[in-house]
Amino acid sequence: MTIHVPPTASIGFLGPAGTFTEQALLSEPDLAAAEREGFDSFADLLHAVAEGSLDYGFVAVENAIEGTVNITTDTLAFDVDLLIQREVVMSVEMNLLAAPGTELSTVRTIASFPHAYAQCRTWLRAHAPDAVLEPATSTSAAAELVARSSGEGVAAIANLRAAEVYGLDVLARDIEDHPENATRFALVARRGIPAPTGHDKTSLVVFQRADAPGSLLGILQEFAARGINLSLLLSRPTRTSLGDYCFLIDAEGHVADEVMADCLRSLKVKQDVKFLGSYPAGDAAGARVRTETSAAAEAAGKWLDELRDQIEMSG
Repeated sequence: MTIHVPPTASIGFLGPAGTFTEQALLSEPDLAAAEREGFDSFADLLHAVAEGSLDYGFVAVENAIEGTVNITTDTLAFDVDLLIQREVVMSVEMNLLAAPGTELSTVRTIASFPHAYAQCRTWLRAHAPDAVLEPATSTSAAAELVARSSGEGVAAIANLRAAEVYGLDVLARDIEDHPENATRFALVARRGIPAPTGHDKTSLVVFQRADAPGSLLGILQEFAARGINLSLLLSRPTRTSLGDYCFLIDAEGHVADEVMADCLRSLKVKQDVKFLGSYPAGDAAGARVRTETSAAAEAAGKWLDELRDQIEMSG
């Protein structure tokens, strides 16, 4: 089951108010009721959790278009010891925001988080090809910059909550290149592994003890031999020497499952493994799969009990 966050807990998110990270956080009732604190970077808030000044951190992990958020994955892999408690998947809607009265034809500068630009390349090329792209620490920070700007021709790419927070007009809606785009977020803490739900993920980092031919194949075979599906496989430099890489892996299943436990045990014997957590999967099918799994488990238990009732006791 999902670990419930109490209202007295503190949660760090990428601020200021109005970011996609905050919007995703607010979609979870228990997280929305907790004490929230905005940070300028994912790395800063993850370190704050690791050092104990925050109870939880809420960070973007992966985008369907741009891939993983490297600052998040690298910090979790190399710099802090935290465990993922749950994931939240949210559809991404990009909008062009500007001060009231601004016309699209007058926009000369567009501020936003670099990942946001990358998700709107086609629209920008067609509707604002000459605009200067100004990077900001978040989409909300870009909206705040526009709200405070006294000059004309400045706009931001952000969500509708940012328009509400900073009193901006929406010049264009849904400017993302891919309407099916979504971002995956993770809630992390210093300790705790949620109980299995029947629809879970396990995240880990595998460091090769020796760079040898077939070493990656050997790692992947541990999962394939046990029928464990991988939803993420990412190589990242280990920061030790050129050409030395580790592998970030998301696998379907929970460490409480015997097949997953056996896989991790075998991996640990052969490689250096950092466990990042087992937690409820956050995709849209999660609730349905968990319900179906519970029903199937109950039926299987009843079937097994009926078989055991037929065992003839000696003597």
